[in-house]
Amino acid sequence: MGRMDFQLNGQHRELTIGDREILLDVLRDRLGLNGPKYGCGLGQCGACTVLVDGAPARACVMRAARVAGRNVTTLEGLANRVTGQLHPVQQGFLDGQGAQCGYCLNGMVMTTIALLERHPHPTDSQITLALRDNLCRCGTHQEIVVSVHHAARRIAEAADVE
Repeated sequence: MGRMDFQLNGQHRELTIGDREILLDVLRDRLGLNGPKYGCGLGQCGACTVLVDGAPARACVMRAARVAGRNVTTLEGLANRVTGQLHPVQQGFLDGQGAQCGYCLNGMVMTTIALLERHPHPTDSQITLALRDNLCRCGTHQEIVVSVHHAARRIAEAADVE
């Protein structure tokens, strides 16, 4: 057991954690954040994806201690806290109807955010490659690609306004 400091959704957090405690368990069970989902428990489906220092990470296989001193973002940290306005990627998935059951949505959204940081105007191939390890069992794959394009447009429009 040890103390751990980290940034979670823009806020400083300090917790006592066990040496073998998994990040997903800390986020869901101890902090009440239900955006990241438990899917496979093996880091293979993407439902548990969070951003650690801006990079997608599988919370179901990551020891919580690995985020000490780092910045973790979950789905809950994306919307504007003051206005309630959704993050452009969240809105893009609504616009493109990229969710059916919603179980994969957390991983798709979080991975898309990282993708659009690297490739603001991605091709279909870049989207498919970036999201290949996020499983969607409902078959909304085409809508997800469309949703990523909607999100990219929203981010570009927001940048033009600023």
